[in-house]
Amino acid sequence: MTPIEKYISEQPEEYQERLRTLHQAILEVNPAFEEKLAWSMPTFRLGRNIIHFALSKNHIGIYPGPAAVAHFAPRLEGLKFSKGAIQLPHNKELPLALVQEITTWCVKQAQGA
Repeated sequence: MTPIEKYISEQPEEYQERLRTLHQAILEVNPAFEEKLAWSMPTFRLGRNIIHFALSKNHIGIYPGPAAVAHFAPRLEGLKFSKGAIQLPHNKELPLALVQEITTWCVKQAQGA
């Protein structure tokens, strides 16, 4: 069991499937991601941290960093976001394609593209 799978298994049952779906969507971007916990959050790394997520009471937060949030801000309509975080509310479908696009962008930035 990876650290992220362990994190998910320790969350309330009603959120585990959403968390597994998000985990898998991010992992599909790059199966070579190193998976760990950083700041108690599931974290995907490729030599450095790429993206994190964490369960909150009313949402799942994804943390791609300030540059990614600024880049994708025009496409985050209907979602709350701040300098380095995007909130995915529990009462809405997960925007998996957008999460994958953000993750891909973060990977390219980390690789100096």
